[in-house]
Amino acid sequence: MKNNSFLACLALTCLIALASGMTPDPSLDNSGFVNIAEEIPEVMLEIRYYSTYNFIGDRVNGYEAPVAYLTKEAAAALKKASEVAMKDGYRFRIYDAYRPQVAVDHFKAWAKDLDDTRMKEYFYPELDKSVLFEQGYIASRSGHSRGSTLDLTLFDMKTGHNLDMGGTFDWFGVLSHPGYKGVTEEQYANRMYLRKIMTDAGFRPYDEEWWHFTLRNEPYPDTYFNFPNK
Repeated sequence: MKNNSFLACLALTCLIALASGMTPDPSLDNSGFVNIAEEIPEVMLEIRYYSTYNFIGDRVNGYEAPVAYLTKEAAAALKKASEVAMKDGYRFRIYDAYRPQVAVDHFKAWAKDLDDTRMKEYFYPELDKSVLFEQGYIASRSGHSRGSTLDLTLFDMKTGHNLDMGGTFDWFGVLSHPGYKGVTEEQYANRMYLRKIMTDAGFRPYDEEWWHFTLRNEPYPDTYFNFPNK
């Protein structure tokens, strides 16, 4: 990751911690991560949590720039998947990848504020906000924070539009389940095409979200990182 100021600050923090006998916080170590756009220049980024167009309606804590990071291993696998997509006339559009724990904490705080429903009609019109925890849409820990999970779709270079997946990113409901049969045959086929590209490259899908994939052999299965996206 090319971020000299952050690396220098991190190194100084580690030196101070070592000098004082403290153990450096492993969740702040970004040395195993890379900037996706630098590793895979053909990808398109639409980092929703840096914007206000997301289910919260505000920029999310920890997203200090519209950038996306992954572990080196996940980025290498994504590069293989991207090469396949490019041959077929598509590019990946990435909505989210590594997610700092502070962002997950922001989600949790928002979910507990039942009066804030500004974005309900766009992302969860069929659900009461009070069920988001119990139905698993909001959690205290996210695989994204381990650095090998990402959310993405396919952009068609011929039409200049995303492939029609029969639903949008971060829609809370059964419509987002990859195997949902209430979409058209074409939309279902598009979901399965994305799924095949990603699984062939080494990712595993998620049963509740057609856009969500995690590297099968993720390098940090027990570490939830918390360095900022900047």
